Amino acid sequence: MQYKVGMYGGSFDPLHIGHIDVIIKAASQCEKLYVVLSYSRERDIIPMEYRYRWIRNSFRHMDNIEIILLEDNATSKSDYDTDDYWEKGRDYVLSQIGANVDVVFCGSDYIGTNRYESLYNCKVVYFDRAIIPVSSNAIRSNPFENWEYIPKICRPYYAKKILFVGGESTGKSTIAKNLALAYNTNFLEEVGREVCDYAGAEDLMTVSDFHEILLKHKTKEMELIKQSNKLFFVDTDALTTKFFAQFLLDGEKKNAEHLADAITQINTFDLIFFLEPTVAFVQDGTRNIKIEADREKYSNQIKELFDDAGLEYICLSGDYLNRYEEVKKIIKEKYGL
Repeated sequence: MQYKVGMYGGSFDPLHIGHIDVIIKAASQCEKLYVVLSYSRERDIIPMEYRYRWIRNSFRHMDNIEIILLEDNATSKSDYDTDDYWEKGRDYVLSQIGANVDVVFCGSDYIGTNRYESLYNCKVVYFDRAIIPVSSNAIRSNPFENWEYIPKICRPYYAKKILFVGGESTGKSTIAKNLALAYNTNFLEEVGREVCDYAGAEDLMTVSDFHEILLKHKTKEMELIKQSNKLFFVDTDALTTKFFAQFLLDGEKKNAEHLADAITQINTFDLIFFLEPTVAFVQDGTRNIKIEADREKYSNQIKELFDDAGLEYICLSGDYLNRYEEVKKIIKEKYGL
């Protein structure tokens, strides 16, 4: 190795491909590379915990990399240049390393500042930031325009979750599947159908079946969003499951309601579309004939659950084409996609 102890620091807010390229090159030249993650609860956009795990899990295969967490309470980057924050940070870093630093790696924007030369009294290697033309600020301003520079491990943080809800046979699954195809991403299919099929029929379902639906749906959502391409479409949610628990269960429905409410509290969606019962009801042998007979009534009951939870939604009516085009129009307006 060319150097024994190296250091590379930054806020990594967020981590991007440029950072990763520098870390790989720097670690390849050092027996030990310390990546210093600077953070401040006062000014950071992305919580430190996310940034730490992004770096840690990106470089698990390189055992000569170690992360040092460096906290300060400066409210802005300009404030950091006062009150000897740089000197305090250096002293803390050296105390954590327990040895002198042989080389500091940094971006070419520091050329001429003599910043690291004076702080660490060692060699400084500059990497040309123009080689990978991106910055954390550019990603924060418009992540989708800079998607190619966002590491896969960071992308779920920026992916937009779009939920489709409504009564039975209103086309939720169809529109979620079609939009996932159109945007080259994935979708979460409702879990209730497979659980109901295992039970044999809706009227044979127990409270534990609803617990399974709620927990499986949330678990699958957490996994699938990790492979999403900018957008992630979700078919049905915990409140819709709560409606069916109320509709189908008697004495034990409260147990299912409590879990549905708890999951609703931790759910977040960037857009919610409510599908009105304006398309033909398709009776596939699993759908409830009581709901089929009065679709508007039960659709409104689901809406009431969303209203009570304080969740905003956009109603979609018309036929399949109208809905598909309306959703694409809204996505274009909001996200430029």
